[in-house]
Amino acid sequence: MTAPTYDVVAIGNAIVDILSSADDGFIAANGMTKGAMQLIFSPEDAGALYAKMGPGQEISGGSAANTIAGMATLGGKCAFIGQVADDQLGEVFAHDIRACGIRFDTAARSGAPTTGRCLIFVTPDGQRTMNTFLGASHYLPAEALDRDLIADAAYLYIEGYLWDPEEPRAAMRAAIDVAKAAGRKVAFTTSAEFVIDRHRADFHALIDAGLIDLMFANEAELMSLTATTDVETAIAAVAPKVETLVVTLSEQGALAMRGGERTTVAAEPIDAVVDTTGAGDLFAAGFLYGQTHGHDLEASLKLGAICAAEVISHVGARPMADLKLLVKAVLG
Repeated sequence: MTAPTYDVVAIGNAIVDILSSADDGFIAANGMTKGAMQLIFSPEDAGALYAKMGPGQEISGGSAANTIAGMATLGGKCAFIGQVADDQLGEVFAHDIRACGIRFDTAARSGAPTTGRCLIFVTPDGQRTMNTFLGASHYLPAEALDRDLIADAAYLYIEGYLWDPEEPRAAMRAAIDVAKAAGRKVAFTTSAEFVIDRHRADFHALIDAGLIDLMFANEAELMSLTATTDVETAIAAVAPKVETLVVTLSEQGALAMRGGERTTVAAEPIDAVVDTTGAGDLFAAGFLYGQTHGHDLEASLKLGAICAAEVISHVGARPMADLKLLVKAVLG
């Protein structure tokens, strides 16, 4: 097996985040669950909610795309596969991801629907409430996959958020087959509890078939996946089935399990939580960077904690500080 050219190639939703401040009253009045993510299924509903937003910021997002952006900031060599439309937001997304030094070759899709967008309301306590219209990202076909690219990356990274629509789900299944045939590893993030509720059987089938080498989940997601109310029971159920299980525990830090070895790290201290958007995505970025650059579990977890702390200290799900300098200051 030849050495890979890329550290990670990711497949995920190609979305532009639109962030605005809001108070708890606005969240309740518009039928949202604070701190959660809900899907918007029609462009009309997305437009109506957008019209209610205050002044906002447009920042390219998408869970796996955020992870890849964090890895690239750390110095990783990465590529992304995701579907945008041939419109202004599609151009914004493509520009932003390429500006990070990430290879992005997926051709834009003409016609409706528009490029996906996530309307994010950030309350004064830093919690983000997300409303996502997936738009064109629902239409990623298997034909759009660059199979040589996937085979040339140490890890294929896929997000649960993209598992809903049939077309990209088929594309991700095909990508897993390509990665496995090439002797590469597959990393998977469960994304959210509502995603697990829809696809629990599918996710268990992937895990039981040995197709997931590295799995990321927060404690609530892991308990949802295993239909338990105790995180330790959930860990015990999943850890033996994957090579590496990483569980984020919010302010309690994170842990990794591999071959019976359990490693934990504390959360990195910050002055204030401004916006939790992208915390899990950037944690995955740090951990994956560590794993693809020769670091052990503890150092990789530490890298994840550093990246997550940076992104929750400001608005937006992409890093603003020089992550290389932050990592050097903490790890030396």
